[in-house]
This record gives sequence, structure tokens and C-alpha cells, in this order.
Amino acid sequence: MQTASTNICERLYNKSICEISLLLNIPQSTVSSIITKWKQLGTTATQPRSGRPRIMTEQGQRRLKCTVRRSCQLSAESISKDLQTS
Repeated sequence: MQTASTNICERLYNKSICEISLLLNIPQSTVSSIITKWKQLGTTATQPRSGRPRIMTEQGQRRLKCTVRRSCQLSAESISKDLQTS
């Protein structure tokens, strides 16, 4: 039994980048980059990015500022526990 993705792959086999772009209605640059990625890595999954990961989200930063303003007499340890539980 053939799946929908198998059908699509068979239809796109031996087609040019331009033809694939027209069939799928996506830019040629996208088709080209996906084909290149597949040839180099054997997958089209998103790879981990380089650089230091972000430690705290913008929402987390706002929550921290708000907590510190509300309770400026608390210790850093108690503020840390409060943020971890929320």
C-alpha cells in the first residue's frame, strides 16, 4: 500500500528544481536548499544551532523583575525557589 508521501516522492523523482518548485508552489531557493541539505546530511530535520543557548526567555526575565520588585527584602535563594515553583 502506498502512502501519500510515497506518491509525492515518485512524482518528484527526476524532476528539475524548477519543476519541483512549480509542482509544490514553493520558491526554487527552498527546493534547492532542501536538496542540498539532504545530500550533505541525509536528513531534512532542523540541526542544532551554534552558539550559547539562551538561559532565560523574555517572559522569564519579566517574571524575575516583577518578583524582585515585589519582594526586595527577600534573599536570592528564596526568590530562586519562588521562580522555580511558578
